[in-house]
Parts: sequence; C-alpha cells; structure tokens
Amino acid sequence: MAQFQPVRGTHDILPDDFARFRSVIDTARLAASLHGYREMATPMFEVVDVFARSMGESSDAVSKEMYAFTDKGGEHLALRPEYTAGICRAFISNGLQQHVPFKAFAWGPMFRYERPQKGRQRQFHQIDVEVIGAAEPQADVEVIALAADILRRLGILDKCTLLLNTLGDPESRVAYRAALVEYFSAHKASLSEDSLKRLEKNPLRILDSKDEGDRELVKDAPLIENYLSSGAQAFFTAVKAGLSQVGVPFQVDPRLVRGLDYYTHTAFEFVTTHLGAQGAVIAGGRYDGLIEQLGGNPTPGIGWAGGIERLVLLSDPKPTVQNCIAIVPIGEKAEADAVKLAAELRRHDIAIELAYKGNPGKRMKRADRLDCSHAVILGEDEIARDVVKLKNLKTGQEREVKRDLLVFELLPNMGVFA
Repeated sequence: MAQFQPVRGTHDILPDDFARFRSVIDTARLAASLHGYREMATPMFEVVDVFARSMGESSDAVSKEMYAFTDKGGEHLALRPEYTAGICRAFISNGLQQHVPFKAFAWGPMFRYERPQKGRQRQFHQIDVEVIGAAEPQADVEVIALAADILRRLGILDKCTLLLNTLGDPESRVAYRAALVEYFSAHKASLSEDSLKRLEKNPLRILDSKDEGDRELVKDAPLIENYLSSGAQAFFTAVKAGLSQVGVPFQVDPRLVRGLDYYTHTAFEFVTTHLGAQGAVIAGGRYDGLIEQLGGNPTPGIGWAGGIERLVLLSDPKPTVQNCIAIVPIGEKAEADAVKLAAELRRHDIAIELAYKGNPGKRMKRADRLDCSHAVILGEDEIARDVVKLKNLKTGQEREVKRDLLVFELLPNMGVFA
C-alpha cells in the first residue's frame, strides 16, 4: 500500500517546529499591538476578481501561480496568494470607511503555484500589516518602523538591509511611463516576449523582469527620480527624514518598483543575503489606488507582508516553553485521583502531563523526555495522608507537600518556580 506524503510544495509543521513558528507570530503580534494595530483575519479564498484586480490579470501571480477553481455552485474562486487584497475587500464590504485610519495586523497561509525552494513553498505563511485611510508620509514611516521593530525583536535586523524608493504620484508616473515606453521601444528586438506585452500594458513591470536580456536593458533605463513632481519629491523627503528620526537606516534603490498603477509613493523591502541569494524578508508599499479599484471610494493605504518561514530560518527563534508538571500515579486508586488533580491544577493555568498508562518508571522517563520541570508523585499512602511527593526533575530533590498547598507551590513566581 502506497504511503501518502505531503503534496509537493507543502510541508508539515511539527510541534517543535511550530513552537518556533509561533514565536515569530507572537513577536510580530506584540510589536503590532504596541503600535496600535488590531488583529483580524479574512477567508482563505475569495472570488478570483479580488486578486485579479489587485495583482493585475497579466501578472505571474495571477496568470501562472494562482490556485483558482470553480466550486460546486459555479462560482469562480481562488486561494489567496497574498493578504492585502482580502483586507481591502473586507474594509469595503464591512463599511469600515468611517473608522480610518484602519490599522490591521494579520497572519495566515497563502498559496502560489511556483517552484518550491528554501523558504518558499506553494503553501506558505505570512505576517501582514495594513494602514488604510492615512495619506500622510508619517504612516509610511510607522509601518516601516514597525517592520524594523519586529526584525529587531527577532534579533535579525542587523542581517537585513532596508531598500527604499518612491514610485511618485500619478502625475509623476504618467511622465515616467512615457519615458520608459520611448526607451524600451527603441530596444524591442532585445525584449523578451513577456516584456513586449508589458510594454503595451504597463512598462514599469519590465523593470521587474527576471529575463537576463531584459535585466541588461533595465540597467540603462530612465530612473523615476528624474520625473518626480514637486509634491512627490516632498513626500519622499518626508519619509526619508522620518525614518532617520526614528533610527531606521535605509538605502535608496532607484530600481525598486511596483508595476501596478494603484501603487504610489513609497516602495520598500527588507532584504538579506543570509538565506543564500539576496531575497526579501519583508516587502511593501503604498497603494493609494487599490480600494477604488476594488469598488470602494478613493482611500489611501500602505502595508507590507513578511514570510514566516523565511523569518524562522533567519532568526531560528528559541521559544519560551511553559514549565510542565508531570503527575505520576502509583496504584489503581491513585490513577483516578490523578485525573482529578490534573483537572484542578489546569484550572490554575498550570501545564500538566498525565500519561494514559505505564508503570511509574516509564512515566518518569516520559516526563524527562518532555522536559518537565517537576513530577507530582501520588500513591495510596500519599492519598491517605492528603499529601503528594514533589520531585525536582532537574536536581533530583524530592519533598512532601500538603495537597491543599500544591497549587501555591506550582504557581509561577512562587514555590518551585521562584
């Protein structure tokens, strides 16, 4: 009989790994809450148009990588490839326009059909931050500073470099688009097939091309900094000054772009070379035109997403494990009493390990394997005298404790935990 394995591009997150995985989420959640962001979640699938409109129907993420399907009711749906579109859709459909600025933190699985590699799977997980309804450059500074704070708390900020650029305002992009069309039109013979299509629809996306021939042409392409309006220049200056004020170092990268028209002003990535080739750990930007494109009223927004698997690989977090107490009953009468004692202690938020069977020796070995700090040993003699034996599994020290005082001995910062 064939043995089932995880589907290609997916992986099981086993308990030891999930402890590190959860540590990244908890770190991000805490930092986000300290910045005033509230946690939320959206469905793992939406109607296809939510992602097609937000990511561009011709983008690789939509045309090649999106898991799209028709359900039994004939509705065309897709598993989410990213979080921003779903949060923006939720903002519109739940009538949250009167609650701006709307500041959200979220995390969860994403799905893209791409070649699996280290830190990148077909089902992967992201943390995500969005601010909707704030047009000021201070919002850009805050979301970037929050990303830096999370990386700092994970101990990996020094492994990352913040790349920063401006995409300008709509006025700037019109002028820049014309300059790109003129430049790339003169080199049509050298453009890839995909970039020839992009030249007609959105020449900025050529700047993101992975084709080697395209990348050579991009080296000499016009830079947007030469086409910025005075307003766009002032906005970018304010973002750079704000980041300097809060102590977040950055490098301006004039080649960092976002191809879709609804992106404006700030684009940024925290990149690292510690996972092999340079890759983004957290990436984001300002999307002032997205809400309107999804059917809402014109509303500015900015946000970012970070890959949890990559953050785990980069930080190798050491999660704090709650002290675990093993209850080891000796004898049939003690078995029943141990279940009652376990329930009593758990009501006081004390983590209890109670094996379902096995002699005391095997149960003690299991407690040691699970790294329990103490064992509560309970036999018929102890039950008769209303006491338990409390054994420190790290030192081997053992002593008797009155049953009604046990919870006080085990509570954090008291007794054995002092």
